[in-house]
Amino acid sequence: MSAAPDAAWIQACLAASLLAIDPAGTSVVVRARPGPVRDTWLARLHALLPEGTPVTRLPAGIADDALLGGLDLPATLATGRPVAQPGLIARSHGGMVVVPMAERLGPGTAARIAQALDTGAVEVARDGIATRHPARFGLVLLDEGEGEDEALPACLADRAALHLDLDAVPPGALAAAPPLPDLTGAGAGAGAGAIQADVPPEAAETLCAVAARLGIASLRAPLLALRVARLHAALSGRAALEDADLTAAVALVLAPRARAWPDDKSEAPSEPPPGPDEAEPADRQEDDRIGKHQCLDDRVLAAVAASLPPGLLARLLAGEGPRTRSPGAGRAGAATSAQRGRPVGARPGDPRRGRLALIETLRAAAPWQRLRRGEAEARLRITADDLRIRRLVQKRETTTIFAVDASGSAALERLAEAKGTVESLLAECYVRRDRVALVAFRGSGADLLLAPTRSLVRAKRALASLPGGGGTPLAAGIEAAGRLAAMERRAGRSATVLLLTDGRANVARSGAPGRAQAGADALSAAKALAATGTRALVIDTAARPQDSARTLAAAMAARYLAMPQADAARLTRAVREAAPPG
Repeated sequence: MSAAPDAAWIQACLAASLLAIDPAGTSVVVRARPGPVRDTWLARLHALLPEGTPVTRLPAGIADDALLGGLDLPATLATGRPVAQPGLIARSHGGMVVVPMAERLGPGTAARIAQALDTGAVEVARDGIATRHPARFGLVLLDEGEGEDEALPACLADRAALHLDLDAVPPGALAAAPPLPDLTGAGAGAGAGAIQADVPPEAAETLCAVAARLGIASLRAPLLALRVARLHAALSGRAALEDADLTAAVALVLAPRARAWPDDKSEAPSEPPPGPDEAEPADRQEDDRIGKHQCLDDRVLAAVAASLPPGLLARLLAGEGPRTRSPGAGRAGAATSAQRGRPVGARPGDPRRGRLALIETLRAAAPWQRLRRGEAEARLRITADDLRIRRLVQKRETTTIFAVDASGSAALERLAEAKGTVESLLAECYVRRDRVALVAFRGSGADLLLAPTRSLVRAKRALASLPGGGGTPLAAGIEAAGRLAAMERRAGRSATVLLLTDGRANVARSGAPGRAQAGADALSAAKALAATGTRALVIDTAARPQDSARTLAAAMAARYLAMPQADAARLTRAVREAAPPG
């Protein structure tokens, strides 16, 4: 087992201990996909938190009234006066909010959470109520994004003190986890009251200087690093900050935010320092102070460089900064909340779990008013059984999977024309903010050239490098596209397969040549894809329309389109019709 992953896991365990000391004042970004490493770290954090600490999971696409609070309609109807109910943030006061797939947070939701973090309270003024709830909480932002297109909102990443990367930790390193520390002496759960360590004057200057040398522009970063350093001192039982506390703070707070790693040669002064006879006493004292701080900065950076995982240090040396999403980067193709979908009727339900359908509620209550009201009473009486909420169709994120025949049967000029067709379809998918993937089949199998992404540049680059020639393993191409579509459905996304081929298979599923068996395998794979309910479009790339491609489209329950007869408008219309509604 390599030392670097062990060091990264030990550092992650240290971060969990620091979070547990001040759960409502410290937040963390955890870069990790679902798996045993992330689950073990979350379980460790739960075990370290003081008993009774609220830990809330943020639902995907949460509505504003559920997040911030609003009108408690059943209680309001029962009492005859507006009754406010706290939202998820207010209920998490003093605890932690776990945000799965934090890279999918909408900019509005991220901004509201950031405001609550800054003010420590949630204010609600609507629907006839005006209330303020205390809301001091920490965030556990689980980042599962892929590439540059899926990144955390910058406003939340900047406010999270700790940044961890658990993807570099293999499951085998979990056995080397240190035992759970006793946080009683460190004041676990006491929040800011636990941070009693004295701060020497040079400590704050050192953290600011290190942040500047790492190319960090955020003013919050050194402040958060100072808070983490004091937490580390409290965890170690020290009454004043030492170099070890500063080193831990730089490794957990500043290093993951770094845009560059300082080069010792570039930091060297251009002129030698003045001699003893050339400097005044006051200037000499100032030079000594600056030199002492420079020495401390260098010691801290050297200690941090020794403890960083090689992958992170290599990225910093290459000048690669952290992945964050600007506030204006929306996600038009993302799955939306059930409170924001397209209305398709109403049903009985609790308005706290949906949007109130007022007209349908009044219709349900109207026939019973004579029985419920006394004589000469004009007041409308509504019970919980009358309440109706809207039924909304939720828009789902869509992935368009291009399966391209790159075999020898699609001659080179036809392949070039197919690439041009795919480029025009890619532009249509980009406008609709679909994710796109590229599968190519030739020779004896199929290859995934581009995993699902929203990057049009990456898609075009993968398409440009698509080679041609060899046999036509059509069944392998259809099965590869089907497996990828199944993975996207398991992730909660809709999938559409666009198959570009002439339909003439000559390599069987086993990899053996033979047109008869290859054609039978292709039809079998097409029927299996149709059985999953995957939407598909078959584009015939032959010079003349082929019956084999028509038969394949019929087996796949897909629309057939001949490329020579398909202009740009027709292709665009076909892709829109093949995509799921929403």
